[in-house]
Amino acid sequence: MNKIHMLSRPQKLFVVCTAIFLTALVVAEATAGKLFTVIKLPFALTIMGQSFDEVVMTAGVIAFPITFIITDLLNEYFGKPGIRFVTYLGMLMIMFEFGLIQIAMSVPTASISPVPAEAFNTVFGASGRIIVGSLVAYLVGQLADITLFHWLRNLTKGKHLWLRATGSTFGSQFLDTFIVLFIAFYGPMTLETIIAVTLFNYGYKFIVAILITPLIYVAHWMIDRYLGDDTATELIHVAETT
Repeated sequence: MNKIHMLSRPQKLFVVCTAIFLTALVVAEATAGKLFTVIKLPFALTIMGQSFDEVVMTAGVIAFPITFIITDLLNEYFGKPGIRFVTYLGMLMIMFEFGLIQIAMSVPTASISPVPAEAFNTVFGASGRIIVGSLVAYLVGQLADITLFHWLRNLTKGKHLWLRATGSTFGSQFLDTFIVLFIAFYGPMTLETIIAVTLFNYGYKFIVAILITPLIYVAHWMIDRYLGDDTATELIHVAETT
């Protein structure tokens, strides 16, 4: 009789976190081409010589709180090796997504299709530069986040979870946001407009990172209960030393 190998609780946790992260990441890349109005400003705001009467962001930021929480959890329990593996896997999945989109655009559109070819290609055809920008920005942002997270963890000797969680995000997300917007939209958008939208997106991420900090503590508590205190402590200790 063949022996059945069951996943341990830490392995199941890693799989679930990775699945959530990759899903949010791919959805963010697929929806990044849409700019939406967050709020209408009661006054005109001038940034880099550009006047704005509304706060505009990319739809890709909707998935940001999810990736933020999962990145923190993977950093905390699986250390640099775990989050780096997921980071590189995420990069491959973005490339995989891009390949599937190209195939979907190239196949002929049926006459009964509710979505005409022109509309489909308008939405997804612009994804080329977005995908390239996202790949570069994602890799730079994630590696910066990982480095800052573990630097802050060592600096505080494992204390102040809120500091390493939010601090690493603040330090990495400006790079991530500016790089993806510049590569994806420079030309159709001026540099000044890109900087303004970057600041809008970064401001949003700054506020969200603060607001969801309690959720990170809740997630840590739930994971500690799921793993058991001994296993959770052992994982965190190993993560700190790798």
